[in-house]
Amino acid sequence: MMPAFGRRRFRDLSEQEILALAISSEEDDARIYRQYAERLRAEFPSSAAVFDGMAAEEDGHRQRLIDLHRKRFGEVIPLIRREHVAGYYARRPVWLVENLPIERIREEAEAMERQAEQFYLNAASRMQDAETRKLLGDLAAAEAGHEQRADELIREHLSDETRDEEGRASHRQFVLTWVQPGLAGLMDGSVSTLAPIFATAFATQDTWTTFLVGLAASVGAGISMGFTEAASDDGELSGRGSPLKRGIASGVMTALGGLGHALPYLIPHFWTATIIATIVVFVELWAIAWIQKRYMQTPFLRAAFQVVLGGALVFAAGVLIGSG
Repeated sequence: MMPAFGRRRFRDLSEQEILALAISSEEDDARIYRQYAERLRAEFPSSAAVFDGMAAEEDGHRQRLIDLHRKRFGEVIPLIRREHVAGYYARRPVWLVENLPIERIREEAEAMERQAEQFYLNAASRMQDAETRKLLGDLAAAEAGHEQRADELIREHLSDETRDEEGRASHRQFVLTWVQPGLAGLMDGSVSTLAPIFATAFATQDTWTTFLVGLAASVGAGISMGFTEAASDDGELSGRGSPLKRGIASGVMTALGGLGHALPYLIPHFWTATIIATIVVFVELWAIAWIQKRYMQTPFLRAAFQVVLGGALVFAAGVLIGSG
């Protein structure tokens, strides 16, 4: 019987199909580990060596499974993959994981092994055939052994000093690629849009017109900052990472910085909207000062003086121009 969306239930699989599923899963996991290794090789060679070793272990497991299949069922292995089976554990697409910090990638790999082991244990407990139960139990033991082997590889290639060094390098790359351009965008969007938004607000006292001006200024500034950041540095020599990522971080945060104090003008009452927008500006500026201290190691008082005072001056200029 076929469940919804055409996927097979695990309990409906034959022993041959279960073995074929294990073979394809081991092959997929080996490919994932090799992609992790390639992703990390340039910046974190020791961690790349760990994933190379884990991929080799998966290859060994796959070969053992193929030998078992050849012995029991012959040369032709049925085509069945994890996405064909309802309820089977899924793997996150590599492109969603490869941009994570290195510690998260290690955690993802550990979770992969735990999921595979638990799946085989649960499957074995539901099987009635003794030989199938033994097969699945052996697979669960192999996955548990693989997890232990991963720990051995980590101890072999990653000393505490190496892990600390890679952690610092990962944090530094995160700051250069995401935090620095995002912070620059947030500062630009929050400060540069103050004057046009509040000048329009006090000149027209029309909340809808003010919102439209704020929306246009924020989106326009976001597009401009995003393209400028992406085009200014390809990241090859500076080590700041992908220009696309930096452009996205800068553009999105620039737009959000301006929209923060534009959105209150969706409220039709002018003074209510203005008071809320002013409070939002205050929060934005202090948040920027905190981010500078947290990630850029800027002394808080100096960051507050630069950002808050500068923002206050731009805010005052917008109000004076609009009121005049």
